[in-house]
Amino acid sequence: MQFRHVLSLNSVRVNLTGLIVSALFSLSAQAAATVEKPAEAAPATTKTAEQIVGTMCSACHGNDGNSVITANPKLAGQHPEYLIKQLTEFKSGKRANAVMSGMASALTDEDMKNLAAYFSNQNIKLGAAKTNGAGSLGEKIYRGGIAATGVPACAACHGATGSGLPKQFPRLGGQHSDYVLTQLKTFRTGERANAPMMMTISTKMTDAEMAAVADYIQGLR
Repeated sequence: MQFRHVLSLNSVRVNLTGLIVSALFSLSAQAAATVEKPAEAAPATTKTAEQIVGTMCSACHGNDGNSVITANPKLAGQHPEYLIKQLTEFKSGKRANAVMSGMASALTDEDMKNLAAYFSNQNIKLGAAKTNGAGSLGEKIYRGGIAATGVPACAACHGATGSGLPKQFPRLGGQHSDYVLTQLKTFRTGERANAPMMMTISTKMTDAEMAAVADYIQGLR
């Protein structure tokens, strides 16, 4: 009888131990389940073209791509393919420009496509030539080139009205003469080296010829 009583007590102890262990496991599981998961990072917010223009582009190029600062190009009405190419090359460093390289570095490929579409759909505000109108040196260079030095007609690539060709040549008609002149000079010095054809052509032009054709382009329509 005493032996059975000992067995019975041992059984009670085993059962109690099992219940305690089971309860502890249960409490641990509940505690683990109630631990808060780390907060997930919020997904990156995709900015619209208008938002990017407002924060990055408008100060230099205007909200509608018609810059009032003549050293900065008008972007309104430009071919989207050309704009994407330039932004891509600013970002990669192929086209050197400290300001634009910094701006472009913050843009994704999608941002560039959206910006290009936005500006290409804006209406360019045309300008007027100062002195190079019909019959001027600027017109002769644009339409016929400079035979003596082997400079081809600008119209051959950029069109009679300066509308250019999508995917190949940019629109020039109505562009600021100051900007065009600066680009021709940087092509000549090699400071801008992302258009080999223009680098070759510009080395054959004098400052006066560049200024004349840039002025004519400003009034082209």
